[in-house]
Amino acid sequence: MSTNTYRLLSINVGKPVTVEYLGKPLTTGIHKKPVQESIQVGFTQMDGDAQADLRFHGGPDKAICVYPYEHYAYWEQELGLKLDYAAFGENLTVTGFLEPEVYIGDEFEIGDVVVQVSQPRFPCYKISSKHGVKNFPMLILNNGFSGFYLRVLQEGSMDMASPIVRRKSDPQQVSVRAVLEQLALGSKQADHDQLRRMLAVDALADSVREKFEGWLSESASV
Repeated sequence: MSTNTYRLLSINVGKPVTVEYLGKPLTTGIHKKPVQESIQVGFTQMDGDAQADLRFHGGPDKAICVYPYEHYAYWEQELGLKLDYAAFGENLTVTGFLEPEVYIGDEFEIGDVVVQVSQPRFPCYKISSKHGVKNFPMLILNNGFSGFYLRVLQEGSMDMASPIVRRKSDPQQVSVRAVLEQLALGSKQADHDQLRRMLAVDALADSVREKFEGWLSESASV
């Protein structure tokens, strides 16, 4: 299959650091930096990378965080900031991966690593701590410029010269944006037909699957 317009612009990793946010210490792995050398990629994370709060970050379904570079210009204008690669704490800054066009279960090769789209990135307050914008998570939910996570199906290495090749597009065509929209609506407003459609996608991350199943169960018991 062809590489289409997919392109890797930056590979970013970093260990957790402690910063001050709202007058309190905050330990976070969001402060990643671009690297030029080849990076080994395992089933739960990339070499040189780590997460601070493993309850909500990291693990097989969040092994790699991806963010589309196409959104950078919008945020620079919206926030009045100049943004460098890894501005959103992503491991891979890419082009050609827009959330409405990337489907849960899609598979890609990057170098000799095989990855699969698992879930959207649901923004948390740590993105606010990085840029000093308190309502940043809500801004992301409002426009859907969230990025997404990959699980690793085949370990290997990648570098800045690695092409990105789509191996498979999931036939259900449940987009990253669609799942994020349901997550943002919450249990009371989510579309139950949409939830059932999303639950039919085998590749949907376990944490999202459990949440959607719980919402459906709650509504059935009312």
